Amino acid sequence: MSDKGIGASVRRKEDQRFLRGKGSYVADLVRPGMAWGVFVRAPHAHARILAIDTTRAATMPGVLLVLTGADLAAAGVGGLPCGWGIKGTDGAPMKEPPHPALAQGKVRHVGDPVAFVVAETAAQARDAAEAIAVTYDVLPAVIDLEGALAPGAPLLFDDVPNNLCCDWSIGDAAVTEAAFASAAHVARIRLVNNRLVGNPMEPRAAIAEHDPATDRTTLWTTSQFPHVVRLLMGLFVLNIPQHKLRVVAPDVGGGFGVKQFHYAEEAVVTFAARRLGRAVKWVCERTEGFISDAHGRDHVTEAALALDASGKFLGLKVDTIANLGGYISTFGPNIPTNLYGPLLSGVYTIPAIHCRVRVVFTNTVPVDAYRGAGRPEATFVLERLVEIAAAEMGIDKAAIRRRNMIPKEAFPYQTPVLMRYDSGDPAGCLEKALEAADYAGFPARKAASAAKGKLRGIGLSTYIEACGLAPSRIAGSLGARGGLYESATVRVHPTGQVTVLIGTHNHGQGHETTFAQIVAEKLGVRFEDIDIVFGDTDRVQFGMGTYGSRSLVVGGAALAKGLDRVIAKGKRIAAHLLEAAVEDIEFANGTFRVSGTDRAKSFAEIALAAYVPHDYPLESLDPGLEEQAYHDPVNFSFPSGAHVCEVEVDPETGKVELAAYTAVDDVGTVINPMIVAGQLHGGITQGVGQALLEHCVYDRATGQILSGSFQDYAMPRADDLPAYRVDTHATPSTDTPMGVKGCGEVGTIGAPAAVINAVVDALSGFGVKHLDMPASPARVWAAIAAARA
Repeated sequence: MSDKGIGASVRRKEDQRFLRGKGSYVADLVRPGMAWGVFVRAPHAHARILAIDTTRAATMPGVLLVLTGADLAAAGVGGLPCGWGIKGTDGAPMKEPPHPALAQGKVRHVGDPVAFVVAETAAQARDAAEAIAVTYDVLPAVIDLEGALAPGAPLLFDDVPNNLCCDWSIGDAAVTEAAFASAAHVARIRLVNNRLVGNPMEPRAAIAEHDPATDRTTLWTTSQFPHVVRLLMGLFVLNIPQHKLRVVAPDVGGGFGVKQFHYAEEAVVTFAARRLGRAVKWVCERTEGFISDAHGRDHVTEAALALDASGKFLGLKVDTIANLGGYISTFGPNIPTNLYGPLLSGVYTIPAIHCRVRVVFTNTVPVDAYRGAGRPEATFVLERLVEIAAAEMGIDKAAIRRRNMIPKEAFPYQTPVLMRYDSGDPAGCLEKALEAADYAGFPARKAASAAKGKLRGIGLSTYIEACGLAPSRIAGSLGARGGLYESATVRVHPTGQVTVLIGTHNHGQGHETTFAQIVAEKLGVRFEDIDIVFGDTDRVQFGMGTYGSRSLVVGGAALAKGLDRVIAKGKRIAAHLLEAAVEDIEFANGTFRVSGTDRAKSFAEIALAAYVPHDYPLESLDPGLEEQAYHDPVNFSFPSGAHVCEVEVDPETGKVELAAYTAVDDVGTVINPMIVAGQLHGGITQGVGQALLEHCVYDRATGQILSGSFQDYAMPRADDLPAYRVDTHATPSTDTPMGVKGCGEVGTIGAPAAVINAVVDALSGFGVKHLDMPASPARVWAAIAAARA
């Protein structure tokens, strides 16, 4: 076994270039003869475009090209496609209005791109963009989710009545109603899951270049899935044959879902480069990102939990209105439906569940996946209800969870809302978290806080999520318009070093390290002799990219298959060289050995023999040692866990301080404990950000974004956070080759409910039963003041 193989806390190999400033980001790239592009964006949330005068801009110094929606339409450029369609409860397909890359006829949110200017320099492009005169007929805007469905509400699209994209549901309504009819107690809640802006460290950027000699176009873009961008943009938008289009996503500084989509800017920049015959570059400004990057969450939900007299869960009803924004984004309709409703059972034995989701258009930035994508929203609804039920029935919050958890021995467990969980031990995670957090000692800490004039609260959150998106056959039945497998090629060089070409992408998760550890473990090759390649459609076979915590679960499984095939071929070569039967060849720690003997060949010797086949079974084996594998999972994987949060609240200012945070997560087999801990820290921090700080706010009358910069949108900082206590409690997945489950999103899923449950617990003495996110000082103070009045 390699000392840098599976289970070792190996330092990330990619950090060597990042810490030395040697990373390669799109904004760093300079192409020969490169020009610069700037977008003109709508200042109104809803307006008809009456005229666009580009005359002055087109004649300004350095200007090379000005494009409008009319230009793209005249050139036959298609609209941006949706990669996942859904159907309503009645079986009717969702309403799917067009999404032009540059607005045509109307603008539907502040920031909607209206025109694109290309000039020799960025400054010249900005000056020319400001000179474009757009005449608008401003229309009433609809921002409020419930207001979008109201009779007489302004319509974003004439052929979408009531702004309703789809009325979707899951579960058995009749069985659920019967469960409620027999209930001894019903806990109810109305809550808002606040809108978030992703804000990765690296803003989005794109460079496109066309080579007329080969008629090939290259796009460098900040993307989590370059192959999918190539497919969607080439096939549906720009009509470029796949073999004539290369998409490269080099180093990507954070994604969080925001870089998972095919954006208008990628298509427009590529079109401009092809028309001009020279490279064109666009780099998003940070404030521009607030009105052009896809946003996350934004639900309004009413829900109820039915219980018997002992606190056993009988049924759950959820009615959600989910925001799509002004257009359908790449995966927008899938997030609040298929990735939300099927997770509402959580880690509990809830016999009956029914969930209705109305997905609506509003005059806001499109909403799509954001770290966790549907699963944090489901967990928040369920865990707030569990906490309310415990308080109303006088049951300890840990006890009510124990009473309803799926026992370890009950796995695999079929929920009433589609999902079949393969493995897990929710109670084990909970007990380990309670012990680590010293749950029993909380009353003493609460008393100590009270002596200082502070209110102390403790909140729990137990969750499960679905990762490894997803089995293609299941995804297809749910509306996916593509497969969700993954691929890997294992290329063994003649001297025994290894290059892996993998279809996922790394944007901060440490894939270059984790995948290399798997190779080192399985082949016995030195960790330093392994390279991982991703993000280039010319180098890497087709892959589906990184999102939904699928990289290790699906990509790692493809890699494991490829490694097994390399070993299998190596055994056949070794059997020939060692004059033994293939079935007598063992492979371990980088050595092929005849079982029970000292006759052996090293992995490097076998690799060389494969490429110098002087003594080689050519009649049955081709030369070379390179294997490709694809993996389509048989099921989702299901990480789970328990989070415990303690807060101190200053009743005079409303400020919430995180006093302690403990998380125990079941992510299956752990490849690198240090990287898992880092992912948990990052995910928890994003969850804390939503719970306490982050909120994208629009003016309801005008549709103007009121939190469009870091002066108005609060991101979590180091001094907002305690030292987290994180641990794992692994039950290996029975549906993945290495038992892995995924860890990239679990912190974001467990944290919001744990934090808000703690804040509400701290305020419970004032009779506060719920507080919507974010629990800002102003909101907390207002809740206390209202209770005191």
